[in-house]
Amino acid sequence: MRAFKRVTGLMMLPAMAIIVATPVAAQSGNYPVKPIRLIVPFAAGGPMDIISRAIGEKMTASWGQQVVVDNRSGAGGRIGVEVAARSAPDGHTLLTGHIGTHAVNPSLYPKLEYDPVRDFAPISLIATLPLGLFVHQSVNARTVGELLAVARQQPGRLNFATASSGGPTHMAAEMLKSMASIQITHIPYKGNAAALNALVAGESQLMFSNLLTGTPHVRSGHLRLLAISSGKRSPQAPDLPTVAESGLAGYDFTPWYGLLSPAATPGPIITKLHREVVRIIESAEMKTRFISQGVDLTTSSPEDFAALIRSEIPKWRKIVKDTGASVG
Repeated sequence: MRAFKRVTGLMMLPAMAIIVATPVAAQSGNYPVKPIRLIVPFAAGGPMDIISRAIGEKMTASWGQQVVVDNRSGAGGRIGVEVAARSAPDGHTLLTGHIGTHAVNPSLYPKLEYDPVRDFAPISLIATLPLGLFVHQSVNARTVGELLAVARQQPGRLNFATASSGGPTHMAAEMLKSMASIQITHIPYKGNAAALNALVAGESQLMFSNLLTGTPHVRSGHLRLLAISSGKRSPQAPDLPTVAESGLAGYDFTPWYGLLSPAATPGPIITKLHREVVRIIESAEMKTRFISQGVDLTTSSPEDFAALIRSEIPKWRKIVKDTGASVG
């Protein structure tokens, strides 16, 4: 009888192995098997949200599973990123991260509840997005040089709006503040749209924002666009000077955005996601949709994206220390 039980147990082992392996195999082979949640750790209406929704629409059409954008804003992106880090690593929860969430935050927040390297599996870069330097129409400046002169004449009187503490709009201004040795006051808002509305209302006097959402306010006459933050002019706005050539030599700030999954997501799922993201980003329709709005859609291998994150963390640790940037 004991021998029979031993034989029966041995016969059951392969079956049990198949049962245990089936969920992962199914996820890898048939993925996605249910709707995908794409977490955007900032408010709706900003560039990260707009790009993420465009990618989600294409994924939904291609795979037949709904991609639902979940805006989890607050705390410099930490809230949404923490939710993503704790999610099941099965490819059904994704995250759009950027230079702030994965390179700057580790230096700004001493008790960060996620590790940007350990807790995530990078999929691909999706965009780089140089920022425009916008000023309220009441500011007596039409170049970066003139703006810096105004700031020096009135130390601490000019306020700069940001979409959040620690994000690209914040760090671009901190870099300007440090390199130009000026005193301007940081006022963070809950999202890019809220910050732009405050700038239009005159609550703040300047802001680094993306061309995608800022330019319409220039056309309406509420704001003035002085320069672009990247080291070279944008093909989408070739007549717009860089900050470096318009009054602050050496200035160069180009934020990046990318798609990630929780760590331990199976390799076949990462590979499938990467192929789909590359297909979407490199399509002529997407390029046409975003090129006129100052967004440079781009892709990378998961390995290159991971290497970028690792290299950016020490770079921004030094910048945060040198500028004295804080989340206060």
